[in-house]
Amino acid sequence: MATATEAVTLPAGQAAADRWRPTTAGWVARIGVLLGIFAAVLWVTAAVKPFWADRIALAVIYAIIGLSLNIVLGYVGQVSLGHHGFVGIAAFVAAYYVTEKAGCTPEGGCNMGAFLTGMVLAAASGAIAAGLLGVVALRIKGLYLALITLAYGFVAETSIFEISFLTRGGSGMPAARPNTFDSDTQFAFLTFVFLALVLYLDWRLVRSKVGRAILSLKHSEPVAASYGINVTAFKVIAFIMSGLFAGIGGGLYAFRSESVVSNDFQFAIALLWVLMVVIGGLGNRTGVVIGSAFFALFPFLVESIPGAEHFFADTLGRSASYLPLVIGPALAILTLIQFPGGIAEQISPITRWIRGEKFSMHPEGHGGHGEGHGDKKHGGLMAKLGLHKNEEEATEASTEEIKQDTEPVLAAQPEEPQGSAGHDDPKENR
Repeated sequence: MATATEAVTLPAGQAAADRWRPTTAGWVARIGVLLGIFAAVLWVTAAVKPFWADRIALAVIYAIIGLSLNIVLGYVGQVSLGHHGFVGIAAFVAAYYVTEKAGCTPEGGCNMGAFLTGMVLAAASGAIAAGLLGVVALRIKGLYLALITLAYGFVAETSIFEISFLTRGGSGMPAARPNTFDSDTQFAFLTFVFLALVLYLDWRLVRSKVGRAILSLKHSEPVAASYGINVTAFKVIAFIMSGLFAGIGGGLYAFRSESVVSNDFQFAIALLWVLMVVIGGLGNRTGVVIGSAFFALFPFLVESIPGAEHFFADTLGRSASYLPLVIGPALAILTLIQFPGGIAEQISPITRWIRGEKFSMHPEGHGGHGEGHGDKKHGGLMAKLGLHKNEEEATEASTEEIKQDTEPVLAAQPEEPQGSAGHDDPKENR
């Protein structure tokens, strides 16, 4: 008897794509391109001046924060506007430990053990804060959850970030870098290590049974529950994982700036993080990393243009740091209307080819030329955010997707005893 997983019928285009495999030379070319990209990024980081190495470190930290927000926004389909609270708490906890408990100073630096302990505490504090918020808001979704997270962010700004022993008020809490990675270039390479760790953990999460269950929540929670998914538990798990990654990003943010102040974590930065995930591509790691790096580096790239800094300061009366909040909403509108998949959709021909599929300029690959893909393309972002016209439409549109997402979870459950092979069920002959 066929199991639930074997019973899935794949579309003809997808089945054809699954049957095709690259040759050995094709895999060598793909691996070469991938290694070339990694080598180019590392070479640029090592070759540029310390000023730009510091900005690259900021881009990597933004990428980690973007990946953390992607778990809630891209995988679960819940809007979170209080992510700066998780990141800020983690940053202050890491800085407080290395300064007040480990005795690190900006002049004397910090040993690697104290740094790693501070990072562990930062990750744990982010996970705890996000888990508590998830427990409180576990029965809320959509706009109401966004309002709850927004309120949490404002509470963190006006109360938690004002605790004097944790933040030292307006002077900020110092956070000395580890002695082994005290220069901007060395610290940038250290952030790459943590980004690789977060990417690996995120990849393992999505491929696990827990991750498949979390992914099923973004389509329709009632349908996921009907397939045996504990919606409450998996939503809290998603919040905890999101807070864990946010804590790692917050800890690195503290050590990069070497002095954490509450003004670094305002609502504007939380809104920017949401924009960079949406524009990068909901649920897509590569798109989120690229989108996050773009928003982190864009102001500094503009400032490097001759005369641009004076133009913004003298003519507009603003610094280039405000540019992401200006172009971000415009790019978000373009994403909603024209490119629901964001940057990930635009680079999908390359990413699919690197993964081992045939090269195709079509967004859906060789299996995406069939009827109905245009509707899927333009409705993809709304579906990921859970913004359907009504619950009935959401249920009908999501049943098949949730069935595919939850089958690996259900397949692990023991099957009911079946009759002997080759014998018909007597009830079927009545």
